[in-house]
Amino acid sequence: MRIEEIQEEIVEEFDMFDDWMQRYEYMIELGKSLPKIDADYKTDDHLIKGCQSKVWVHANLDEDKVVFTADSDAIITKGIIAILIRVFSHQKPADILKAKTDFIDKIGLKEHLSPTRANGLVSMIKQLKMYALAYETQMES
Repeated sequence: MRIEEIQEEIVEEFDMFDDWMQRYEYMIELGKSLPKIDADYKTDDHLIKGCQSKVWVHANLDEDKVVFTADSDAIITKGIIAILIRVFSHQKPADILKAKTDFIDKIGLKEHLSPTRANGLVSMIKQLKMYALAYETQMES
């Protein structure tokens, strides 16, 4: 499935909920379904800088697609990274790099996060795109 299709699916899922309490509960559920990161990657090297909570992300290239795993010590943050991984995992590096993230605004996520969590969200997106850039560069050489 293309990144845009996954994003549209997420927007539709969030539209089903009447209020933000239900959306937060849904995000917590998404966090519980997050592909578990290997304990070996829960190190400072894999921590996302700029997040209030601890968020570890690992990426590897499987054939020509980036596969992400992650974890967080906070349940809402874990839900946020779960959404991002759902969008970007199993995608080609070039597609990740050119992907827009305006679906985040469509679901109203940024406006319902504290400023520090919103900054963390931006840091998570940057980190996922940095992994994609590294693999894209690696594939070109």
